[in-house]
Amino acid sequence: MTPVRTSAPASRARRVGETALAIFVIIVVWEIAARIMTDSYVLAAPSEVSVSLAANAELLGRALLVTGRAALVGFVIGNLAAVALAAFAVLLPQTERVVTLAALVVFCLPLVATGPVLRVLFGPGEGPQVTLAALAVYYTTMIPVLVGLRATPSGWLDLVRSYGRGSVAELRYVRARASLPYLFAGLQIAAPAAFLGAMVGEFTGAESGLGVLTIRASRDLDIELTWAVATVATLVSVVAYVLIGAVAKRVVSDSPPLILAPARPRALRRHRVRDGVLTVVGFTLLILALWWGGIVATGLSPFFARTPLDVVRILSGVEDDGAVRDTLLGALVETAALAVPGYLAGLAAGLGLAVLLTLVPRAATATMPLAIALRAVPIVTTAPLVVLILGRGAIGGSTLVAVMVFFPTLIACWEGLRRAPGQALDVLASYAATSWTELVRVRFPAMLPSFFAAARMSVPAAVLAVTVVEWLATGTGIGSLMALAASRSGYDTLAGAVVLVTVLSALGYALVGAVEARVLRVYAPEQLA
Repeated sequence: MTPVRTSAPASRARRVGETALAIFVIIVVWEIAARIMTDSYVLAAPSEVSVSLAANAELLGRALLVTGRAALVGFVIGNLAAVALAAFAVLLPQTERVVTLAALVVFCLPLVATGPVLRVLFGPGEGPQVTLAALAVYYTTMIPVLVGLRATPSGWLDLVRSYGRGSVAELRYVRARASLPYLFAGLQIAAPAAFLGAMVGEFTGAESGLGVLTIRASRDLDIELTWAVATVATLVSVVAYVLIGAVAKRVVSDSPPLILAPARPRALRRHRVRDGVLTVVGFTLLILALWWGGIVATGLSPFFARTPLDVVRILSGVEDDGAVRDTLLGALVETAALAVPGYLAGLAAGLGLAVLLTLVPRAATATMPLAIALRAVPIVTTAPLVVLILGRGAIGGSTLVAVMVFFPTLIACWEGLRRAPGQALDVLASYAATSWTELVRVRFPAMLPSFFAAARMSVPAAVLAVTVVEWLATGTGIGSLMALAASRSGYDTLAGAVVLVTVLSALGYALVGAVEARVLRVYAPEQLA
């Protein structure tokens, strides 16, 4: 009997119907939950949000234009910088560790510290919003693009070299095309991050925008307007995600290639030591040049700007018998206790849902809008709700961190699972292998570079998230300490906190990188620089 094939229009209509049904169910559950928690003033019902949207349509429209413009400019600048840095690292592999570590340091600068500085530098305009939007996206795009630029069969590169061409030709004709799926995955991660970054930038003293409306609504306990702003942010992020996905389907038409590369032997100990020393020296010199040069170039006042020598003095405790240092280290331990469980939970949840969507593709209809909403809604809106349900302790704080890690991990792993080579899947299909066998034997190994990319870029994201959570919700840890220091002009404490947060991120990144190197040396040696 000939199987009945569903036409493309019918399949599209079915997907639209399933999406509409899923959204309807989400709205009904949201309405019921809001009605149950009416007296808590942390969640507005969809019916109330609809009224607020209609009543404040003009106000929200003007604010959306302001925030959207800053987010779009930051999105473009940040992603161009990400692609440029990734290409530079591939063209000069010996610089990759220094480039990625420097990018990591810039990415993990806490908002509490950077916000006031950016406002001083740029004034009341859109500069801080654009800058924070760009900073929110460049790192999370650079890491996937680096993976994509290396996901190239050696035979393709050999063909380019056989014509006497060099690494630039490899990048232009082979690597750039191979990286497109990873680039679009990075852009889909970046879309809600850029919008959220622009809103967070408006928290630092902007005159208009959705971020300003969020702060005003929260201060006035206008829960309906607060969630109306969150709804607008979510809708914008969903539209951007869908548009980027539609472009990706048109541009990326090639099937994933089968990449065969021999397992790379472990380098000699003296070579590893030499490379490590060169990386540390190069990274240190670059950061010192950027740090000191930035203070000199911008003319920042020594009242709040601290040089590297100042931070050494602060953390050594020569002037206060280590009082500031001991306070910072105690707060750092509290921060790590929230960040590590939240980070691991976010990775596990993102990977688990990616596996589910691979085995049951139709589940994406119901889950993706909710997943994007979790990433797009400002944490100042979600934090009170999570704290009400889970409390201000470790569970509530770690949950908020997990939410920030979850979405990038989901997108990266889902794309990695879909990059399984068709030839390998055909071999298993010829043996009537099950979907689970395909997943374990082919898709998981193909996903590993994307998973570790998500794990690396989520380290600073988790640390940044936990500092914001401590600032807004828990009142503990180094995030709360930084907010208190900023309000009291305690710039010694603030500078020391920024350095320790950066060190925590760098240590986590190095740990993930060490595990990644061991695994990919066997399963994806082409990814090792």
